[in-house]
Amino acid sequence: MASLNDITPGTWNLDTDHSEIGFTARHLVVTKVNGLFDDFSVVAEVPENHKDATLEFTVQTASVNTRNADRDGHLKSADFFDVEKYPTMTFKVTKIDDDTITGDLTIKDVTKPVTFDYDFNGTSDDPWGALRAGFEARGEINRKDFGLSFDAAAPGGNALVSDKIKLNLDLEFVKA
Repeated sequence: MASLNDITPGTWNLDTDHSEIGFTARHLVVTKVNGLFDDFSVVAEVPENHKDATLEFTVQTASVNTRNADRDGHLKSADFFDVEKYPTMTFKVTKIDDDTITGDLTIKDVTKPVTFDYDFNGTSDDPWGALRAGFEARGEINRKDFGLSFDAAAPGGNALVSDKIKLNLDLEFVKA
């Protein structure tokens, strides 16, 4: 099993071509809608004590992509991300444990602590001589805690969009 101790200290750059930051919401309680962000960056610095690593994410909110232009337009509006006023959301790690990572998530200038469960998938040399490392992380937020307050009910009373949003990260880093 891979251990964080397998990571070589130093700067690790995100390989965005092999990474994804996504989310899942419920629509009318009966189905899931998945989305992702097409434009994001992550900076990681790993010291000798791996639990003191620093990780900072920046996501361009206008890059939201649910494969539906109308829905994406609504998510970009003031009902949700308000991308004109709040073009980014950020996550800054504050604590790393053996299977969780905690940090401050900021959306629409509201900052709240969020904890993700994560798996470290190990490291591998690539064919071009670089060292790579992979992670998967899963967390959940209440969107209304961050000012994403659009609320509408269907005739039967079910919420149009769930308050709870699942966050999913698949990240591949390259040692600088």
